[in-house]
Amino acid sequence: MTMTLEIAQKIDSIVVTLNNGGMNTINIILAFVMYGVALGIKPRIFVDVFRKPKSVLLGMLCQLVLLPLLTFLLTWVLGPAISFSMAMGMILVASCPGGNISNFISSLSKANIELSVSLTAISTALAMFMTPFNFWFYGNLYIKVASPEVLAMLQDLGQVPNLHIPFWDVFKTIVILLGIPLTLGILTAHFFPKTAEKMKKPFQWFSIIFFLAMVVLSFMGNIAAFMQCVKYIFLVVLIHNALALSIGFGTASLFRVGERDRRTMTIETGIQNSGLGLALMLGANQIFADFMPGYPNGVPGGMLVITAWWGIWHIIAGLSVAGFFNLKDRRAAKKATE
Repeated sequence: MTMTLEIAQKIDSIVVTLNNGGMNTINIILAFVMYGVALGIKPRIFVDVFRKPKSVLLGMLCQLVLLPLLTFLLTWVLGPAISFSMAMGMILVASCPGGNISNFISSLSKANIELSVSLTAISTALAMFMTPFNFWFYGNLYIKVASPEVLAMLQDLGQVPNLHIPFWDVFKTIVILLGIPLTLGILTAHFFPKTAEKMKKPFQWFSIIFFLAMVVLSFMGNIAAFMQCVKYIFLVVLIHNALALSIGFGTASLFRVGERDRRTMTIETGIQNSGLGLALMLGANQIFADFMPGYPNGVPGGMLVITAWWGIWHIIAGLSVAGFFNLKDRRAAKKATE
């Protein structure tokens, strides 16, 4: 499958811009979502998990190192099957921390919830540094190794990528969106545990509804263009998400961690905080203004559709993985009683 200039133009025609009021609203809601995630984080969880740090270290290896690295290699292998902006969307998703529904999916999977919460918290805290670095590093690396067909497509579209990331601006944005809500949530869970427990579940459902609303907002007025290229987007995200799940499961299996930890590592690596990616992109005029000169007032459609569809698909994939793990448990229990 080779992407034609016509398809690339249709995908990149999906452009979203927001005024300051709309962007501020999204940022505030995302901060509330991250506050909800932190309500399940208690300091004692870190103490318990770090007594046996193997799974935590392996989870961080998968999340912060292997996923961005192997995503870059995947974009290289796919070559002309994806556009430049789609490759950048894949790299941005891989650079984001663990998703805010991973703890919910882990609980459905009967995985190690304490490990799941710890990995989400640590990857979110480190995202203040690792998200801009990984996106900048692998984005520029991709520019250097992009196939001649992709480079020719960029020239035909009149776009010359200039991947200069204002690290300080991105850092401030992520501190506001992730760091402050995470700290407040942990403090709430510590000093008001009963209140935090009551609030936790509603916030989990709110995070799912919020993300779906962000996707609807992103594609409003662009449905026709999206439907014309949906098969490319669906296939690319399917392959990318399968890679992410495989990284977690494969690494855990290679290092022979326990079954519950293996499930957690699979889910944590396969579910990314796409909401953060969308929030960063929808503030493109402040953060990625110099990214691609062809889009001075918006976000390249390829980045947008990959990130938005990733957020929908990883919910479907996560629930499917949870179903598989539960089916495996039922079969094991049935076999034990025979």
